[in-house]
Amino acid sequence: MADNLSTDADGADHARRYALALLALLAVVSLLAAFWGERSAAAIGLLVFLLLTPLAIAVPGMLARNRRTFAWATLCVTPHFIYSLTELVANPSIRVLAAAILLLSLALVVALVAFLRLTRAEGR
Repeated sequence: MADNLSTDADGADHARRYALALLALLAVVSLLAAFWGERSAAAIGLLVFLLLTPLAIAVPGMLARNRRTFAWATLCVTPHFIYSLTELVANPSIRVLAAAILLLSLALVVALVAFLRLTRAEGR
């Protein structure tokens, strides 16, 4: 039983590290996509605000291993899904970055859920 708990703790720690790394990568790719192409300064500012603010708010709780933060952080990825799917369909010049955002956001959700599954209470 003790081996199982240490394995879960190790797995949870790996999932947390992957989630933080994917979050940072998603932020960088989102910034690249925001500045790619011809957009007005207001459009770039709004896009950066909408894509990066939810991710930035989640970082302190993720660093503190707060399960509740990991739970609501899955919802913070929704703007990235919407943005990437829209750009995949509508903007051929940014299609590669949009595909990267979509894949990174899916991987981030998987890492967040993996952390939640590995840290749930024993009695549940």
